[in-house]
Amino acid sequence: MSLSKKSLGPRRQPASSVVAGILIWCSPPFPAGVALLQGKKVDLKLVEKEDAPLLQEWLNDPAFFGEFEPILQITKAEVEKSAERPERPRVFFIQKKDGTRVGLIEVRDAHPGRSDSGSEVGYAILPGERRKGYCSEAAALAVDFTFLTTPVVRVQADTNVRNVGSQKVLERVGFKREGTLRKAHFARGEWMDLYLYSILREEWKWPKVLKG
Repeated sequence: MSLSKKSLGPRRQPASSVVAGILIWCSPPFPAGVALLQGKKVDLKLVEKEDAPLLQEWLNDPAFFGEFEPILQITKAEVEKSAERPERPRVFFIQKKDGTRVGLIEVRDAHPGRSDSGSEVGYAILPGERRKGYCSEAAALAVDFTFLTTPVVRVQADTNVRNVGSQKVLERVGFKREGTLRKAHFARGEWMDLYLYSILREEWKWPKVLKG
């Protein structure tokens, strides 16, 4: 599963720039002022402007996002400028309990300024930290936080049909596959199909990870 790069770098298309992007239908989006969300294996800590050098390093590394994502090259100034946009996302570091940063997760307005605006979530993990359950817990934290702090009834996600790892992440969190979005994502010279997943509030029931 990959972090959306649309909001962290220069504006760009195509139709989707996340390997598995979660669309959370809510108004308003996540509350401001959240500094740390605590899980069992990992915590989510807000990214600050001074973190731009590390963000640039990760965003410009094709291995960070993986084979299903576009290749991006941006400057530190562009990363810093993205933090000043009024529609900028909430971007968190995924960090282990010892404070080691292992990835990113973001929540952003899908359609800023609209009353029916949703939020999109995406995440990415350093290659050496994958398959350790960090993505699953980060996604669960995001879903828990959403249902606890907003009156949403549905959270949906899409993931590349070839990205089995992302599909397993969503299924562990409780998402159900709904269908296929044909030729919905362009990356690395080809249009790719996506699977559409969702989880409803009544299927979530109560926080799986987030406590307090």
